[in-house]
Amino acid sequence: MLELKGLTFDVVDETTQQKKRIIDQLDLVIESDQFVVVTGPNGGGKSTLAKLIMGIETPTAGTILFDGQDITGLSITERAKLGIGYGFQQPARFKGMTVKKLLDLAAGERLSPLVCNEYLRKVGLCSASYIMREVDKSLSGGEVKRIEIATMLARNPKLAMYDEPEAGIDLWSFDRLTETFRDIHEAKDGRSIVIISHQERIIDLADTIVLLRDGKVALQGPREEVVPQLGFSGHRQGDDGCGFSVPKAARSLQDPIMSATC
Repeated sequence: MLELKGLTFDVVDETTQQKKRIIDQLDLVIESDQFVVVTGPNGGGKSTLAKLIMGIETPTAGTILFDGQDITGLSITERAKLGIGYGFQQPARFKGMTVKKLLDLAAGERLSPLVCNEYLRKVGLCSASYIMREVDKSLSGGEVKRIEIATMLARNPKLAMYDEPEAGIDLWSFDRLTETFRDIHEAKDGRSIVIISHQERIIDLADTIVLLRDGKVALQGPREEVVPQLGFSGHRQGDDGCGFSVPKAARSLQDPIMSATC
C-alpha cells in the first residue's frame, strides 16, 4: 500500500541558518490491512513523517509510493482523493461550521442523524449534545480531537493516520476509541491504520511497531517481538492499574513524557 524510499526532510534554522535533518533517509513499507503504531522520543520525527506522507510537508529527497503510484509531488487534496487521511495532533476549529456539516463534508454526502450518531458514539460523544454545535473555541481540545476522529471515520480512507489520538481524551472515551480502532482493523477490508502514540494500550493493538529516533527507524517488527524491547513502565492492561503508560524506549531525557495511571 505505502512505501517510503530514502525519505529525507531538512529544515533551516532561521536564526543560525544551519541545516537540521528531521527525517534521515528513511525506508518503510506499510501493507494493506496493517495496524502500525509509530512511537519514539519527542522530537524524533514522528509527526513530521505523517505530514510528509499526507503532503503537508515536502521531502528534501526520497520517494513516496501509494498503491504503486509515485505521489511524492502530489498535493494534499490529490492524496486525499487517493484515500489517505490524517488526524492532526491539534485539530483545527471552524467557526460557523457545525459538527453535522463537518461529518457530511467528510463523508461526501448528506448523512442521516442516525449515521452521525453512530460516528459520534464511536468517539464517546453524545449526538444530541454535539451534532448541531459549532466546531469553535467553545469546545475543549479533547472534544475537538474526538470530533476530528469522527470525521476521519466518516471519510473512511484507505490509509488513516492519527497523531496521538489519545491526547486530551478522558479514559472512558479512550476505551471507546481503542474498541473502534480494533473493529476497523478486524474488518480486514484492505484499509490500514497508522497511529502515532506512546500509550501501551494502543501499542498493544498493533500488528507492527515502528520506533522512530532521530529521524530513523531504530526498531521495527511485529508487536510480539518489539514490545518486550520497549521496556514499558507502569501497569499493563489487566493489572490493578489502567495500563495508560509510556514505554521507556519512547522517552527523552531532554523532553520527558508524562505517564498517566488510574
